[in-house]
Amino acid sequence: MVFGILSAVVHVATGAVLGQLLGGGVGLLIGAGIGLLVGTVFGWAVAAAEVYAASPRGVFLFIVDHTWSLLNTLVGAIYLALHLVFGHSLDRVTSRHSCRVNVVEGVSPRYATTLGTVCAGSGPGIQRHEDVHIFQARLLGPLYIPLVVANYVLFTIAPIWLLYHDHTGAPINRFTRYFEIGVYPHVWNEAIAYRIQGTPPR
Repeated sequence: MVFGILSAVVHVATGAVLGQLLGGGVGLLIGAGIGLLVGTVFGWAVAAAEVYAASPRGVFLFIVDHTWSLLNTLVGAIYLALHLVFGHSLDRVTSRHSCRVNVVEGVSPRYATTLGTVCAGSGPGIQRHEDVHIFQARLLGPLYIPLVVANYVLFTIAPIWLLYHDHTGAPINRFTRYFEIGVYPHVWNEAIAYRIQGTPPR
């Protein structure tokens, strides 16, 4: 419960500060309101699923997620809220003391997707892969999302991955495969995660 309340408070404070910087007093109120909405949802999930254990590891990762990696946590909180709006369910059993929030349903039945500390549609066969993304976000903090986006843009317009891609096993013979089989698995964060667990799409 304490972790959930603290998380909600951090979201409200962050929204208020960002709102103040962008729009003065009115921005502060709007930002605080958005932070309250998103933070309440995320804080509820953290508390309901007992995401962070009251242990040195749990406390440390909670602090990391709400300081250095706060940007990733905010994005994940919005992601979680959208899942719940669409009727998806919090996976309390998997989330408990894992220091991540698991959602049962994913964006696509073919893939699990992780943003911040929120992991949707995962399972035992790919959870370690998704945990790599959470670790990457915690390690790089506010740099993580910009670096991932930059790599997607670079590999889309300058596909240097074609030089080392497995053209025999995973041919790029359709427009959609250029992104799904080409760009996506070669972006740095996915390339690393697939080395830990999972097989890139073929």
